[in-house]
Amino acid sequence: MGNVRNLSRTLSEEMKTYFTLLQKEVDRCYSVAEKAREKGFDPETKVEIPQARDLAARVEELVGPKGVAPRIRALTEKLGDREMVSIEIAKEIAGGKKYKFSRVEDAVDQAIRTGLAILTEGVLVAPLEGIAEVRIGKNKDGSNYVDLYFSGPIRSAGGTGQAMSVLIADVVRRELGVGKYLPTKGEIERYKEEIPLYKRVQHLQYLPSVDEIEAIVSNCPVCINGEGTEDEEVTGYRDLPRIDTNRLRGGACLVIAEGLCLKTPKILKHVSRLKIEGWGFLERFVQKGNSESTEQFDTIPVIEPSSKYLGEVIAGRPVFSHPSRKGGFRLRYGRGRTCGLAATAIHPATMYLLDEFIAVGTQMKTERPGKGTIGTPCDTIEGPLVLLRNGDFVQISDVEDAKKIKDEVLKIVDLGEIL
Repeated sequence: MGNVRNLSRTLSEEMKTYFTLLQKEVDRCYSVAEKAREKGFDPETKVEIPQARDLAARVEELVGPKGVAPRIRALTEKLGDREMVSIEIAKEIAGGKKYKFSRVEDAVDQAIRTGLAILTEGVLVAPLEGIAEVRIGKNKDGSNYVDLYFSGPIRSAGGTGQAMSVLIADVVRRELGVGKYLPTKGEIERYKEEIPLYKRVQHLQYLPSVDEIEAIVSNCPVCINGEGTEDEEVTGYRDLPRIDTNRLRGGACLVIAEGLCLKTPKILKHVSRLKIEGWGFLERFVQKGNSESTEQFDTIPVIEPSSKYLGEVIAGRPVFSHPSRKGGFRLRYGRGRTCGLAATAIHPATMYLLDEFIAVGTQMKTERPGKGTIGTPCDTIEGPLVLLRNGDFVQISDVEDAKKIKDEVLKIVDLGEIL
């Protein structure tokens, strides 16, 4: 919730009154909740979710360290780019001038979590639960290295957050004088079996080849390790000394496949800016993408139907349209007030005509880009086109009309627009 004292002077009096009312009601709700918690009927005697007026305050409250919020605000105003801010804050935390840690592991852990929290705007669980643990391991030659243990919730950070957490770990370990990870042949082979196997049990946006996996694991300066997240186990290269489990490590697989492989340009941008050596192995992924691109600026690319989303349909779930087939939802670019950051909207009449299967919040998967979304209503886009039993062909633009003719519909010819 924003703090009223920090509202811009350009806001109208009506808007200021609105925000003042919101803050007043939030404070009242917190007061009631605090009194209820003090009675001792809950696991905690205080409200765990503190109010935070901006990203910096959210990060400080979520992962700390205490007092970091003003510095985040200052760097955000100076640098503007959130990724750059996350790296600089991580370096300052690890530097030890303001924040003191008894162990190197603690310094690395705090720096990475704070950096990741900045990247995810302090609203996701990834900085808390996506990174299970940070250790300092030993190579065969006696040198030490950063051992990052990722877990399943790192998925919520997205590819950028996953990849940047590895880069932040590298920046921090250089600040602290920690060595580079030197994998054994067995560890490399373990990843080459593990990532394709993980693809069979969970969704991956991209499956790297065994050569690409080897290139990343062999050259990445920090160890991308993880907890066992799946019941499935690897069959080869089991019981390795530096890997605690034979189960599939979902977090590690995600960071390599969806993070480092797909977000190479962003990583290399910061590597170039900071003049960090040792990340040249990622160049092949950029060149690979460029060599495979056949798009010409003077021609309209042909978009082929993609059936990938159908392969992930759970038994019992309906399919509203097959790939790129006429009669399916027609894409309309825009953003409704109910759509938030990642939701879509369809006409409420369509919701009723589809036997009310799609309700507010129903999870859906689209043909492109193939990611999940949720349904919300919007009555200002075009509704469905239907053929009635009496032969009439009509467009339904009103919920009440949809309710009246629902039993008379012979065929839904077109589902209408999806926003």
